[in-house]
Amino acid sequence: MAMDVVDYEIKGSEMQFVEVELDPGEAAVGEAGSLMYMEAGIGMDTVFGDGSNQGGGFFGKLLGAGKRLITGESLFTTVYTNNAPAKQRVAFAAPYPGKIIPMDLRQMGGMLVCQKDAFLCAARGVSLGIYFQQKLSVGFFGGEGFIMQKLEGDGLAFVHAGGTVVKRELKPGETLLVDTGCVVAFTPNVNFEIQYVGKIKTALFGGEGLFFAKLSGPGTVWLQSLPFSRLASRVFAAAPQMGGSREEGSVLGGVLGGGLLGGVLGGDDE
Repeated sequence: MAMDVVDYEIKGSEMQFVEVELDPGEAAVGEAGSLMYMEAGIGMDTVFGDGSNQGGGFFGKLLGAGKRLITGESLFTTVYTNNAPAKQRVAFAAPYPGKIIPMDLRQMGGMLVCQKDAFLCAARGVSLGIYFQQKLSVGFFGGEGFIMQKLEGDGLAFVHAGGTVVKRELKPGETLLVDTGCVVAFTPNVNFEIQYVGKIKTALFGGEGLFFAKLSGPGTVWLQSLPFSRLASRVFAAAPQMGGSREEGSVLGGVLGGGLLGGVLGGDDE
């Protein structure tokens, strides 16, 4: 399938969204739940997989859907097609604070490897598949970095990352050790391995995991400062039912919410 060449504009700072401009007949593929708004001339169609195998018959569609299911994503994506005679716009919003990164697959040799939940939307024709790691250690110990997606084609894809995004160009032989959750994407020529921290004391008491992602050049890597899993764990730990304070930022919050003064102020003075 020929790739659609789309124009776009990324708006916002911490909570970004991308507005894609579609010429008549052009289409964009969006992850489930990512739509923000669309103009009236755009039609929606929910498809199996990523929409890139729509001409390949039932089994082709089923194969594309199965790949998405293995990566933990929905069986379906939504295709937004401009059915109007003039240009129309559709916008996709990021699911949590961070940055939206435009990826021109043409400039990356037609392929990009990314975290399984990083894909936001793309021009029609970009194929979403699974990137299998060659080393067993990555499979057993990779955690968030194990099952990754590959985006293939020569069109535009938009990837979302949490917090601040860092782009690093690795020279041949240059190595970077990264927390597995902080890896957003990398070009396929980058060597990706999982490395054991090495010291059990560091692993148990250092506040970090047992394993790092070892990225070796040459190639380009994108890193995020705030993985969603890290954000979610902090929110969960601070929730009142988990013992967190109801009064954010206050030392007295825990006391007032359920400590010494809580019973008195609540009328429990038996």
